[in-house]
Amino acid sequence: MKLKTVFIGAGSMAEALIAGALQSGALKADHTYVTNKANDARLRQLADEFGVQTGYEAGAAVRDADLVVLAMKPKDAEAGLLSIQPFIQENSVIVSLLAGVSLDFIEETIGKPCAIIRSMPNTSAAVRKSATAIALNRFVTEEQHAAAIHLFSAIGTAITVDESKMDAVTAVSGSGPAYFYYVAEAIQQAGEDLGLDHDTTKELLMQTLLGAASMFSKHDGQAAALRKAITSPGGTTEAAVRTFDEFRVKQAIEAGVKEAAVQSKRLGNAYIR
Repeated sequence: MKLKTVFIGAGSMAEALIAGALQSGALKADHTYVTNKANDARLRQLADEFGVQTGYEAGAAVRDADLVVLAMKPKDAEAGLLSIQPFIQENSVIVSLLAGVSLDFIEETIGKPCAIIRSMPNTSAAVRKSATAIALNRFVTEEQHAAAIHLFSAIGTAITVDESKMDAVTAVSGSGPAYFYYVAEAIQQAGEDLGLDHDTTKELLMQTLLGAASMFSKHDGQAAALRKAITSPGGTTEAAVRTFDEFRVKQAIEAGVKEAAVQSKRLGNAYIR
């Protein structure tokens, strides 16, 4: 099935979803239209790279779309929604990528009883490894729900949660890739400080990350058990973990993830009427 899909916004998350969905076949370039406020260079880049349709005639595109993907910045949500509101049909399906913007806010701004799906993917969508959670409003049918799961499963894994859990999802998986990059950055720097050249450190670290992810997936996510299995008394891993504990690294990471959830809630509060 070729879904006519319109992206309102052309930022990094829109690009990641487009790249992954086109690669998997969930979307087709000639049935995908992308628009933004005024950045011609960005639209040309996406058209050249992916072969999608671009322009500023969003009204007609939205009217004929099967899926309308909200990919603008959250601060532009209200203005963006109002600009397309006259063209939304009651059979339209709206998929929101907007962090913190509630289903109620979108529904009230549009003012029409249409299906709305709030999602929280991450930028690993570009390599079809996103972890995506979705929440549904009351107008989403089983068929539309299945179509959304199919779309997001094409770029990784997809689960359905109650909307009340979306702040936690944002903190764990929406922002999650950045946490791993942050840790990888520190390990990479330490390796180079210890005398390894950049390329050697990068190759060793990439395979280590891939291997750890694979082990994690095969052992039911038992991170603590996996760590303990390679932490021999008096060994090198124990020395590193002891130092991490002295600096309270685990507590700092836990606090950071929880603060991300709080920030998601703060952002969402701006969209409560």
